[in-house]
Amino acid sequence: MSITANRTLAIAACSLLVGVIVLGLKLLAWYITGSVALYSDALESIVNVVTAIVALIAVKLAQKPADAGMPYGYYKAEYFSAVIVGVMIIVAAILILREAYFGFMSPELPEAPTQGLLISAFATVINLIWARVLVRQGRKLRSPAIEADGKHLMTDVVSTIGVLIGLGLVILTGWAVIDPILAALVALNILWSGWGVIRESVGGLMDVAVPPETGKTIRDIIAGNADGALEAHDIRTRQAGKMTFIDFHLVVPGTMTVDAAHSICDSLEAKLREAVEDVQITIHVEPEAKAKHSGIVVL
Repeated sequence: MSITANRTLAIAACSLLVGVIVLGLKLLAWYITGSVALYSDALESIVNVVTAIVALIAVKLAQKPADAGMPYGYYKAEYFSAVIVGVMIIVAAILILREAYFGFMSPELPEAPTQGLLISAFATVINLIWARVLVRQGRKLRSPAIEADGKHLMTDVVSTIGVLIGLGLVILTGWAVIDPILAALVALNILWSGWGVIRESVGGLMDVAVPPETGKTIRDIIAGNADGALEAHDIRTRQAGKMTFIDFHLVVPGTMTVDAAHSICDSLEAKLREAVEDVQITIHVEPEAKAKHSGIVVL
């Protein structure tokens, strides 16, 4: 297994450990206060633990090499993980809204609010640090599951800060109804987060193309490093987890030998691999009669 794969697995495992620690702290904060808002915050942390487990499984599966059953590899496993994360987020939001409704009907002031606030604040600091690590490393390692986990944790941080501010107002004003209102706002924030995670994951499952700047780099490399060819057309790209797939048709003179055409393809593949990490390239060579006079004219 590569160094990158080992690092991705290690980060996913650490994410699970951090999730369990934060969950324990938030459950403690809810237990000593009885706050509906802190309960909603703890419930979201349960989702964090479940999604960390899912992410760990998906990352491990995505590292499996291609085989006869999956000739293009298992890279898309991470997108399924991100979809599951989104669904779990939405389920948590629904449960929180339920508790917020009952809390609104029978509002009660939380007990020992100061201690609960301090414990929850400490858990939030841990989440903030780890969320930034996950987002940064997820992008660096090109891991959708790790990055999705980090983005979800960041929304957890934002919602917890809102809860802490709101509970501070409860302490100052004595208005118990603020507590369930905060829980409802947390639920709405979680719903928005879940939608964003699912939307991005569906794009990956639908074979979304590479970003425009990467696409331009690919086209420039083809145009400037195919000496002897005439044009390249039908250029297509797609992403599956960290893997990028590129395929296109390369038109060469009809009199060119197979060996010469193969040399051009080797040169193109080498240049593309220098610019794009974790890439699989398929080049279909065609004679001059197949030229479409479109796409890329080789410089």
